[in-house]
Amino acid sequence: MAVCGQSLQAGCISPVSIKPFGTTAEGIKVDLYTLTNHHGVRVSLMNYGASVVDLFTPDRDGNLADIALGFSSFELYPTKSPYFGAIAGRYANRIAGGKFNLEGMIYRLAKNNPPNHLHGGILGFDKLIWNAEVPDSKKPSVRFTLRSPDGQEGYPGTLDVDVTYTLTDRNELCIDYKATTDKTTIINLTNHTYFNLAGAGNGLVLDHRLKLNAASYTPVNKALIPTGEIKTVIGTPLDFRKSTPIGLRIKEVGGEPVGYDHNFVLGQSFVKRSRIAAEVYEPTSGRRMKVYTDQPGIQFYSGNFLDGTLTGKGGKVYKQYAGFCLETQHFPDSPNQPKFPSTELKPGQTYRTTTIYQFSAQ
Repeated sequence: MAVCGQSLQAGCISPVSIKPFGTTAEGIKVDLYTLTNHHGVRVSLMNYGASVVDLFTPDRDGNLADIALGFSSFELYPTKSPYFGAIAGRYANRIAGGKFNLEGMIYRLAKNNPPNHLHGGILGFDKLIWNAEVPDSKKPSVRFTLRSPDGQEGYPGTLDVDVTYTLTDRNELCIDYKATTDKTTIINLTNHTYFNLAGAGNGLVLDHRLKLNAASYTPVNKALIPTGEIKTVIGTPLDFRKSTPIGLRIKEVGGEPVGYDHNFVLGQSFVKRSRIAAEVYEPTSGRRMKVYTDQPGIQFYSGNFLDGTLTGKGGKVYKQYAGFCLETQHFPDSPNQPKFPSTELKPGQTYRTTTIYQFSAQ
């Protein structure tokens, strides 16, 4: 496994290209940064939401296809995107009732996923313009930075966030996260890319085979808020310890709509040490994706809320289960769950975490 930020071999031509992608309603320019490695694998990212827009990887015959769901133009992202490719924050996932207690103070957040708070609120990090720079013109990498002021979306503390994407010659998309604060706050950042390893819009992901390195999960209530328990996956449709088709037991999961939207517990062995958390294989194309993380949890979402009303790239309609997400994270509602790993960040501390998506073909 490559280390994030490693240098490429000499001779790489134009590892980063930049072009206009659109303009916000406020007249702010949105740019697209395309990173390309020596094998022709490429990823395009925009400074709106520090988002993955497309991701081209080869199949077993070497044919490239875009495996990330999204839109062909920028205009649909501010109003239609269900977090396609975006950085979710300041707190990814749900916070019950839109409130939490921190150092004796009650902080109230937007209930943008009634009755709960979701992915940072109405104007979460996914809907903000980030500053962007290319740290090294000879390496396929782009660094996004953002200052979230004290009180933004109800969160305490001015938070300085740094997210760097690097594409290595081992076909790894590395995401390095870093943040500091001037006041005690909570933080939980993740990337919300929807993947379809057969190609974005090319059918459903139900035949993709998923393996999760997780023996337990956090059960949720009807509002998708954790009960506070940690239960075994054994004997449940959430048991992906062996490679299993996503759709094999999906009807047994239930939910409204039916499908997976669960946090899987990776355990303390992952904390401060990057290990493989998940592996997905698509049999038709032969594409394989491995996910490495140092976080204690990973949210597996099977695209349940996609309902055929979104038309994506190439005019393809995104139906239910057209994509899946594997969001490395701390647990949902951790600020209200004292038994869960803490998501507090204090002045003088630095939040650091790395996630790696590694691509290959069999």
